[in-house]
Amino acid sequence: MASALPPDITGLLEAWKQGENGAFDHLVEVAYPELHRIALRFLQRERSEHTLQCTALIHEAYLRLVQAPGQKWENRAHFFGFAARLMRGILVDYARASKAEKRGRGAEAITLTAGAASVPEPPIDLLDLNTALDELHGIDPLQSQIVELRYFGGLTIEETAEALAVSASTVYREWILAKTWIRRRLSGGKPRQ
Repeated sequence: MASALPPDITGLLEAWKQGENGAFDHLVEVAYPELHRIALRFLQRERSEHTLQCTALIHEAYLRLVQAPGQKWENRAHFFGFAARLMRGILVDYARASKAEKRGRGAEAITLTAGAASVPEPPIDLLDLNTALDELHGIDPLQSQIVELRYFGGLTIEETAEALAVSASTVYREWILAKTWIRRRLSGGKPRQ
């Protein structure tokens, strides 16, 4: 009995880059389960009565992917990292609109534990986290990218290393430093630069 091979996302990305008809649609079809997992991961951190559904988040991300024709994804990790950043942006836009609409009512709480087996952390406001990530990007773009790929994209240390073309040990070290910086920033302490 032959086992099914995982879809060749990187091959489909290359076919799309080469202008092959239908390659992008096939890519999205094959990538849909992983895109769904990423969207579900985001939405599980949101309040239970959140009105944006998983499918709507995926479809909005799809529309933004289609509008990024100049984007050149090198491999599956790079593609899913980009998709995760798009979903983060969609949720941040949604939180901003919701916050403006509700006047003063806080944005949704999420945690920054991304698969860590540790004591649960206090909830984090998505808009505050977005601001902190933007600040971190100005200080250390690599750490910011690692947080996006690991936390929002759900990529492993190894996948993140592949996407960023650095070693796994570098990703691990920078991930720890970035989480510490963000925790200090969000707790009101002065993070070290």
